[in-house]
Amino acid sequence: MSQAAPQVPPQQVDAPEKGDVAAKSGSSSAGLPQPAVAATPNKPKMHPAVIISIWIALSSSVIVYNKYILDNLNFRYPVFLTTFHMAFAAVGTRLLARYTTLLKGLGNVEMTTDRWMRNILPIGALFSGSLVFSNTAYLTLSVSFIQMLKAFTPVAVLLISFAFGLKKLSATLTGIVFMISVGVCLASYGETEFNMVGFTYQVLAIAFESTRLVMVQVLLQGLKMDPLVSLYYFSPVCAALNMLILPFAEGLAPFQALARLGPVVLLSNAGVAFGLNVASVFLIGAASSLTLTLAGVLKDILLILGSMFLLGSAVTGLQFVGYGIALGGLVLFKTHKG
Repeated sequence: MSQAAPQVPPQQVDAPEKGDVAAKSGSSSAGLPQPAVAATPNKPKMHPAVIISIWIALSSSVIVYNKYILDNLNFRYPVFLTTFHMAFAAVGTRLLARYTTLLKGLGNVEMTTDRWMRNILPIGALFSGSLVFSNTAYLTLSVSFIQMLKAFTPVAVLLISFAFGLKKLSATLTGIVFMISVGVCLASYGETEFNMVGFTYQVLAIAFESTRLVMVQVLLQGLKMDPLVSLYYFSPVCAALNMLILPFAEGLAPFQALARLGPVVLLSNAGVAFGLNVASVFLIGAASSLTLTLAGVLKDILLILGSMFLLGSAVTGLQFVGYGIALGGLVLFKTHKG
């Protein structure tokens, strides 16, 4: 949900979503836009294990909290929830820029009207689509199954990179793609509560997110943008685009249901998502790329277990096997140097 993003260590086309702060982004603001070149923050004062633990806790909390609101609390308005998260992030990043030094990276970005129109706007549109479709999938699919499907994102990024001539095919990469694909197929086949509509929404979310990750590398190459700086530029675009979609997608219904949800839940939900974005800045300098990759894998495993025990999701043995194969391929992919 709020990519999320769900998603942030330095981003490259051949190694997308390192650390998986994009939560990918199975959450509306957790799936953050990964920067083309992230500025390395000052060395954190806290121990890396503490920072990684905080990131894992926040990343998992965002996804479970969003699922709880959309499904358990029956607030079935993913476009509104995404819009609120992005509006909250737009305001939050501007307050941080004014009163803290967390967005000092803004000084490294020369943002012109032409660059905004040609680069920020199209990537923001892709980001908006990935968030809306991802959140909508949570209405009919379990958290555990969506996390399994997200393992296919690197494959989608590679396929798009191949299509645009940004990446050369190799025997090793072909084997890794095959390994992840087989694992995700087995996990999908073993899903006992499979829903084609939700599956389609999640596939669209992965397609939008993968295209966005490639476009970030192509259009923002050379710009130094850490996760908060990226959010500073992209969140207003996403919020504005979602506001244009909202009247047609959900009308006035979410506003009428706000009383049932309450301001505490709504604000705390957006606050947790925004806290994840802040934590991702410190995560960048906390540990090595391999450590962050393993932390992302651990987070996914904990999410699946949490979905089983906290949300009652059913996970079959075949899904465990399939997801295990996919995770193995994912680790190989993110540590692949070719």
